[in-house]
Amino acid sequence: MSESPKLFDRIHETFRLKHLSPKTEKSYLYYIKDFLRYHQISPPREMGVDEIREYLSHLAVHKRVAASTQNIALNALLFLYKQVLCLDLPYIDNIERAKQPERLPVVFTQDEVRQILAQLDGFPHLIAGLLYGSGMRLGECMRLRVKDIDFSYQQITIRDAKGYKHRVTMLPQSLIEPLQQQIKLAKCLHQQDLAEGFGEVKLPDALVRKYPNAARAWHWQYVFPARSRSRDPHSGIIRRHHVLEDGIQKAVRAAIRQAKVLKHGSCHTFRHSFATHLLQDGYDIRTVQELLGHKDVKTTMIYTHVLNKGGRGVRSPLDVCA
Repeated sequence: MSESPKLFDRIHETFRLKHLSPKTEKSYLYYIKDFLRYHQISPPREMGVDEIREYLSHLAVHKRVAASTQNIALNALLFLYKQVLCLDLPYIDNIERAKQPERLPVVFTQDEVRQILAQLDGFPHLIAGLLYGSGMRLGECMRLRVKDIDFSYQQITIRDAKGYKHRVTMLPQSLIEPLQQQIKLAKCLHQQDLAEGFGEVKLPDALVRKYPNAARAWHWQYVFPARSRSRDPHSGIIRRHHVLEDGIQKAVRAAIRQAKVLKHGSCHTFRHSFATHLLQDGYDIRTVQELLGHKDVKTTMIYTHVLNKGGRGVRSPLDVCA
């Protein structure tokens, strides 16, 4: 028990050091705490591979979590032992990962995309349009800075994407004007914040050290700022964060229902649809891979399976004789 406060200080320090996303930090912290609770707060140094396996089995058998959730819990515990405690437990790398069922991604038709977008307005409409029109992930769209939008070349730079890599994707021509209007609104908010003695935005630590005044610079501000300022939980500084993902997700799910689209879709379905429709239009898979930011083309290949589903692209004999 005496180790816990120091342990969690070290965990948070390692989060900062490894530049994990807030979402990853939250999930890792949850499963580390749950692991300790399950073993009645036993010091992690006194536990090992057997206790990790027992906990993962508990998640699967008693909590009935999905394979993907079980793997997130394993990642959290590997992070705890390898990165935080720097312990090289025997056989820790041999812990079996839960096998996830191979499912094809859900994809909207172009008509369904139009119907869903017609049910949206404001922030959600523009963001959903960007997700489908550029293939961004929702979190990437939320974190866009003013400097990331290049209207002249009609492109968007996505910084610190999954895997901490930058990439460039397209800016749909139809969204140029609404995006310019959104940036004007964001600038008004920023000027108001500056006038009231605020105006800082969260930046990577290395950038803050190199450019101490960059946090107030206009070009570093979020394209989609939150309506109100809030206190940063780590630094205590009052800032204007970007809009939260939850509100956009709820709006999109409501729009899917209102459009009477009978698919289990979400914001991420727009990204799946972007990739599938590009391949349908004859674009090279390597081009689609680059736009999506996939490290391995095998990840992009899943969308070719979507195109081939329904007999894997074979024409039914019933249609031939009809």
